[in-house]
Amino acid sequence: MINDTTRQESLLLCRGRVMHARLRPFVHRFVYRVFCLRLRLDQPDDLARYNSWLFGVERARPVSFRACDHGARDGTALLPWLVGVLEASELRFERGAVWLQCFPRVFGYVFNPVSFWLIHDKGGELRALLAEVNNTFGQRHQYLLTAPNAEPIQASTKLSCKKVFHVSPFCAVQGLYEFELDERAGQPRLAIDYFDSEQELSPLLRTAIVVRPEPLRTRALLAALLSMPMMTFGVMLRIHLQAFKLWRQGAKYRSKPPLPQDEVTHNFKL
Repeated sequence: MINDTTRQESLLLCRGRVMHARLRPFVHRFVYRVFCLRLRLDQPDDLARYNSWLFGVERARPVSFRACDHGARDGTALLPWLVGVLEASELRFERGAVWLQCFPRVFGYVFNPVSFWLIHDKGGELRALLAEVNNTFGQRHQYLLTAPNAEPIQASTKLSCKKVFHVSPFCAVQGLYEFELDERAGQPRLAIDYFDSEQELSPLLRTAIVVRPEPLRTRALLAALLSMPMMTFGVMLRIHLQAFKLWRQGAKYRSKPPLPQDEVTHNFKL
């Protein structure tokens, strides 16, 4: 459920950390600092008031957000695209706030391993989570997740779905993901556990991003940028660096398989 600060702002700066850990057959773990955005996409006209010399929505700025990095990837409005995804899935409820958590472009470059769309109902309850996943081969896929019986998603809710999309060359396209979202204590935590077999009790991979949202202000954004000026370049660099380390430790490399037939996987239809 969204908090008071979220209700007052349409764009939030989120500073925090990303954790990634491989637990089998050897342990490989790393943590790094990031900053990202949370944008309220059901109020797109309000986002323009955050434009400045440093930040821009659909403008060339040191830090920017562009619709072409998400959704249909053609620069068209994002909310109609999302509505189309929800309607195609036959997931229906009276929609309220829609937030997108993602990395911004920094000096024109961005790579989002996963962006999260948080879809609330009119009462403020989180009803669906859309995970927009990108791999380093230029491919993408969406996982549309709801709680059992389409109930509100709580901090204790585990959202499971089959893995159908190739992400890491060191993991087969099999098994399942388990998503968790906890927004208590003002520090949203989005976690994904990957189980390489549906019978496996412990995950092969654990990933999480924990952030502290605040209203996007030029001074705060400048501080984040000065402390992490190559942040989005660093995301891609770390992916390849960690892949090299895994390869050196003996992780098995797998070739890229064909894309799944559908662009959206719904956990409630599996």
